[in-house]
Parts: sequence; structure tokens; C-alpha cells
Amino acid sequence: MYEDPKEVRALIRRGELVRPTAGLAPGYAQANLVVLPTDIAFDFLLFCQRNPKPCPVLEVTEPGRYEPALVACGADLRVDVPLYRVYRNGKLVAEERDVAGYWNDDLVCFLLGCSFTFESALIKAAIPLRHIEEGKNVAMYVTNIETKPAGIFAGPIVVSMRPIHELKVVRSVQITSRFPMAHGAPLYIGDPERIGIKNMKHPDYGDYVEIKEDEVPVFWACGVTPQAVAVTSKPPLMITHSPGHMFITDILDEELAAL
Repeated sequence: MYEDPKEVRALIRRGELVRPTAGLAPGYAQANLVVLPTDIAFDFLLFCQRNPKPCPVLEVTEPGRYEPALVACGADLRVDVPLYRVYRNGKLVAEERDVAGYWNDDLVCFLLGCSFTFESALIKAAIPLRHIEEGKNVAMYVTNIETKPAGIFAGPIVVSMRPIHELKVVRSVQITSRFPMAHGAPLYIGDPERIGIKNMKHPDYGDYVEIKEDEVPVFWACGVTPQAVAVTSKPPLMITHSPGHMFITDILDEELAAL
């Protein structure tokens, strides 16, 4: 169930599937969404170029276009994400099931790689992922690591955290490093306070999962970073996915993997 990306997007478009997308359409790449007015789109593209770890670019649409023809021909970025967020001047003003009502010909869509993409490879390597096992969203935290600014955009990096058994941490690094377009190898491993995370039990986004005694918290750069950047940079409008509610592409995970 929920294995074909086109079928999953159809369910999402009809409003029949509103949930975090971890574990859906396994084997297919997922993507973060950022939508911006044309006059600041180049600033954001430059921001992504300077910050490829949290913001690896999979596709950028022409102004006014909402079909991501390179990664999911026929899809509609206004309605094919389970849940959206709307930021105005740095404030979250709405969470929507679709954003067709916000659409105009001035908007540019960015699809950024997502760490959900490499999760199938981890599971195949017998590295369990607790948020999937428990049907939760992945835990995400704002860090004290700053992005490299570009134009109007600047702010902190957000990370996603997965507890990994201490004997499998090295293997998880090896596996995920093959997916640079899905954030690649971990950004940080170990003591969360070193990267500014004070309370692991209260993620800034997503759901907390237990870290057992024989596990290590492993942190990957996260495509929710633009949402934290929106809060500090205050663009007049930014439309995004709701954290964990990704756009599912027709691209196979392995197509994004390095040899």
C-alpha cells in the first residue's frame, strides 16, 4: 500500500492522505518545497548554491509554473503536498491542505532534496528508523550552526535526528554519504548541546522519539532550514511544505545516489 508515487500524489490531491510522508512510496525520492516571488528567487537560488548540505536543489520551475516536469511530469505543486505552510514577513500565518488560492504568475517553485530519500537504503541495511516504526514524523531541531547568507536570506541550519545503534553509526554514514542530493552524510553526531539543542524531548518540528542507552543521536542537515531562515530573513511571502509532509517525486532514490 502507498508504494506508487503517482497513486500517493492522487490520494494527497483528493485529500484522502494527510500525514507525514516518511515510509510512503519507498524507493522514490522525496522533496522539500519552497515557493517565492520572482524578485527574490535568485537570492534564494544563490542561498541554495552556498548551502548545498541543507538545500540541495532538485528542480526550479519557471515563474508561474507549478508542474515539476523534470522530477514528476503532470504533478501539481499547489495540491500534491499533504500539508503546506504560508509565511508572510517571517511569520507563519496559515497551514493549508492546498495553496491554489495563493497562486499567481509571479511565483517560482524550488524542490530541494530530502533525507526521507535515503531511509529505504538504511532500512535495507538493517538500520531501523524509530519514527517510521512508531508512525511518527521525524524529529527536527534548529541549531546554532549558521547558513552562509545570500541576498536577503540568512539564518540557522535545521537538522533531522535519527537514533542509531552505536555499532551501526559508521555504516549509516557510509550509506547516506551516497546521497548528496538528499543531504548526504550526517552534519553532526553526538552531544546535541554542542550544536545548540537544549532539550531533545521538545523538537522544533516533528515528533520526539526515544534515544536508547545503546544508541547515538545522529543529525542530518534538513530541508526545513528555509523555514527557519524565513523567520529571520522575513521575505514578504514564502510557501513551503509543512515539516515532514513532503512532495513525492517519480525519481528513484538510486538515481540520486553517487556510485
